[in-house]
Formats: sequence, C-alpha cells, structure tokens
Amino acid sequence: MSTRELYLSRPWLKWYPEGVPPEIEVPRESVPELFSRIVRKYSERTALIFHGRKISYRELGDLVDRFATALSQLGLRKGDRVGLFMVNCPQYVISYFAILKLGGVVTPISPVYTSKEVAHQVRDSGAKVVICQDILFDTVEKAGVDLGDIVVTNVADFLPTVKKLLGKTLLGKLSRKLEIQAPEIPYGPGIHRFLDLIKSSQPSPPHVEIDPEEDLAALPYTGGTTGLPKAAMLSHRNLVSCQRQGTTFWPILEEGKEVILAFLPFFHIYGQVVVMLSGLVQGFTLVLYTTPDMDEILDALETYQASVFYGVPTLYEYLKEHEKTDRVNWKRLKMIACGADTLHESTMKDWERRTSTRIMEGYGMTETSSLSHASPYHRPKPGTFGVPIPNVLAAIVDPDGTEFVPPQEVGELIISGPNVMKGYWQRPEETKETLIELEGRIWLRTGDLVSMDEEGYFRFFDRKRDLIKYKGYSVFARHVEEVLYAHPMVKAAGVVGVPDPKVGQIIKAYVVLQPEARGKISEEEIIEFCKQHLAHYKVPKIVEFRGELPKTDVGKVSRRELREEAEGV
Repeated sequence: MSTRELYLSRPWLKWYPEGVPPEIEVPRESVPELFSRIVRKYSERTALIFHGRKISYRELGDLVDRFATALSQLGLRKGDRVGLFMVNCPQYVISYFAILKLGGVVTPISPVYTSKEVAHQVRDSGAKVVICQDILFDTVEKAGVDLGDIVVTNVADFLPTVKKLLGKTLLGKLSRKLEIQAPEIPYGPGIHRFLDLIKSSQPSPPHVEIDPEEDLAALPYTGGTTGLPKAAMLSHRNLVSCQRQGTTFWPILEEGKEVILAFLPFFHIYGQVVVMLSGLVQGFTLVLYTTPDMDEILDALETYQASVFYGVPTLYEYLKEHEKTDRVNWKRLKMIACGADTLHESTMKDWERRTSTRIMEGYGMTETSSLSHASPYHRPKPGTFGVPIPNVLAAIVDPDGTEFVPPQEVGELIISGPNVMKGYWQRPEETKETLIELEGRIWLRTGDLVSMDEEGYFRFFDRKRDLIKYKGYSVFARHVEEVLYAHPMVKAAGVVGVPDPKVGQIIKAYVVLQPEARGKISEEEIIEFCKQHLAHYKVPKIVEFRGELPKTDVGKVSRRELREEAEGV
C-alpha cells in the first residue's frame, strides 16, 4: 500500500468508539434552525445560568427573537456583518443567535483589543453594527470607524434583582482586567441600549431564507497559516457539520442532560463553537462566567454538578498545583477536554497523578470551525491529539510541497472535510495558498508540523513558522519547551530562534521560575539541565528569566511576541 493509499484508508477508524460511524450525513440546516428545534424541545430546561440568574430555553428563544426584531428594525439585512465586542454573558448568546437568525454574519472581536485593532477588524469585515459592553464603548469610539449603529450593554443587565450590586463588582473586575474605566455614553441616534431594544420589540423577526452551503455565519479573525490576521469564512454548513461531527464522536454526551461551565471566551473559536454553539443546539445548560478565577470554577464544578469540563493547557498547568483541586470529584465528570494549544506531557502526567483522571486532547483551528481531531474517550494516547473525527480526512505532506509523508515522519498536516472554511475573507491569494486540491479533494494546509503513527494517532511538533534552523539542523521549539517544563522549578517557558549569520538561528529560552526558586537557580543550571536531556544542537544558547511571559487571548505563550522582542522588531 502506497503512502497516499494509507491515508485514504483511514487507519484510525479501528479506534473509533463503538457505534461511531466513519461518515455522517450533515443535515441541510442553518444554525438558527437547529437552535429553534432545541428551544421547542427543551423549552422548560435551563439554558443559561449567570451568577444565579437562570434563563430557560423558552426565555432565551424569546429574547433572541425580540433582539432579532430590533436589529431588523435598525436595518440589519441578510449578509450584513456585526461585530460582537463583549465578554461571556447572556447578551453575547442572545446577539449571536439573533444575528444568525436574520442571515447576518457574526465577527467576534477580542475584548482586550485596542482601538487600532478594533478599527482594522471592523473595516476589514465591513461591519455596520457593533454590539459592545459599556466599558468597551470608548475603544469603539476611538477606533474612528463609520458604523451604522452601536448597541451597548452592561454586565449587570441580566443579573437577578437581588444581585444587581454584584454588577458593580463584576464591572470592577472587568475594568481592572481590561485596564479601562466605564465611560459616560451619549445614548441617542445610532447608539442604543441593549435592554431598551429588547423591551420595545416583539418576538416576531422577519423570516429569512438561509442557504447553509453558501451563506456565511461567522467571520472569526485568525493569524491563519500565513500572513497578517484575516477572517475565516465559516458557513452555516461548516458550523453545523463541526457540531454534528463532534457530537457523533462523543456519544457519551447526552442531548438535554449535560452541564458545562462556560468560561472559555466566546470570541475564540473554541469557546464559540465547542462550548456555546454546540452546547446550546444540544440542550445543555451553560454556566456563564465573565472574569472567572480558579476558586469560582472549582466551587462551581460541584455546585452545579458539571458533567463536562473544557480547558486550555495553561489552566490545567495551574489546576494541577491548586490547593482546591482535590475538592472536586473529577472522576464524576464524563469528559475532561483540552484544546487551543498543546498539552505538555509533564502537565498530563501530573494531572493524572493528582486526580486519577485523563485529559482528552483535541485539535482544531479557526479554519476548521474549531475541531478536526479528538482523542477517543475509551482509548486516549498520551502525547497525541487523537484521531480525525467523522467526515474528516487527514494526511501529512512535505512542508514545501504536496508529496505524502510516511507514518512516523514529520510533515505538514493537511485536512479535508465539511467543517473546513470556504476561504479567507477578501484574501484570494492567501486562500489559494492555504486551500489546495489533491486527489480530487480540497485540503487545508494547516501550517502545523505533525506526525502520524501506525495506528492513525497524530502527534504535534510545532508550527512551521516556529521551527528553528541551527547549523542546518531542524529544532522544534516545543520539544525544547517540553524539557524545560520537566524541570521541577520551571513554571513556564517559551523558546524561539534568534537570527544569527554564522549558524542561522540561535536557540533562546525565556523561563519563568517557581516563586521559591527565583534568585536561587542560574541560567547556567537551566542550560546544564537541557544538556542532560537534549541533543547538543537543541540546547538553548541563551536563557532569560522573566516574571511572566506574554500570552495570547486564550492563554498560550506568545512565541510571536517573544520572537519579535528577540529580533528587536
């Protein structure tokens, strides 16, 4: 069997959970159609819990319809883009489904963005409306973009009456976290209160015909596989496919029965699709958090008897050492999942030792509507991010070409499936570079260097752009970071290549030590530790201690910022 035939034979299928098919039929439905069916079916079930305020599916459906009516009256039409500039709250959920119901397109904006970044996304997407938190209003105004309407809301708008005072506490936490102050807002023409629009509108939005295959639902922005941030064009079919593929792969999750803590940010594809959208079109209960802390999360797991836990690697790294982690009966949960970045093996081992449970790793990108690979719940394999989910074909090719690479060899991951984006918004050249045709299929070049073992499990090595070239050798930054994390006194690490005319790139490690080790461990000791566990050409030549490392919006160590700093950009 040739290498090409091996991938096309999908060797991973033998490890699928019992009853999970290799292919499913994706319903020709839009996201609002799926949501409306769940609203009717589970009308009395709690959809959202927000600091004690419970919102049933019946009430949520009514709020969505009223806000859709209001947006329609403001002039929103099919195909119009709307920026969502908020933290997790009921208003985010209401806005998301209301926009899609009108055939509009959601473009989520990170609440930590500066006015310059907001301006780029609003202009590039062509958004005519922005829905924002009141404390973010100034950022929108200073962006200086021409908007038809701005809708403003407050985190306290959907708090229980007895907890309105909590709104000030939440607002204070948000202000401190975002380093901003709540402004005075000049309500009037073009600037509207979210609650006023809902109260003055009937739950009778106009019916809009949506073609799931062609019509866009979301324009999430991403660094992508090449170039500057750009929007992935995700259709209703992309989102519905991804949701159904994930649901099929995890039959242990039962419709209308699960409870999820929704603290992962909805502006990120992981929180948006895996937690919010997928949860609410399956009748789950979402417990929303705007600015969660570990104590809140751990208490809530037991208080609400959460059955599924979605996290990111930095969260598990923190929780494995947290004093309250043992208060949670982790064995009770149906699934503990990790995404958005690679979980270090040392974190996985420490977690298993602490909780006697396993973390299910998954893999996906904004360009794959969030998910393409996941660990079979009955047979996870440490160090891998699992296998392709139903309807997904994955293969590995030469990073500089299209020749298929044999198992165990490292190459670039390519993915084909109904969850793969339509392309990049107004970026035909980048789309052409990223979506390629092979074997009569359209494949997404992910820009990720991975390998597949004989059983069909995939292992991540690095991003193509993070590969370090030293004296002709290829060094994976992640491999060096794994060794650094294995040092008992290393809390966090980031590794980059620094340009050097003699050797190509010098390996530099940025290290955060555990508090008790600061001032007691030298750079030389860290280098010596690396020499004991790495080939000579992989050992960092420079080690720099830091109090903290720059992070992305979802908590990854930002190698891009470290690299730019090291290069003096």
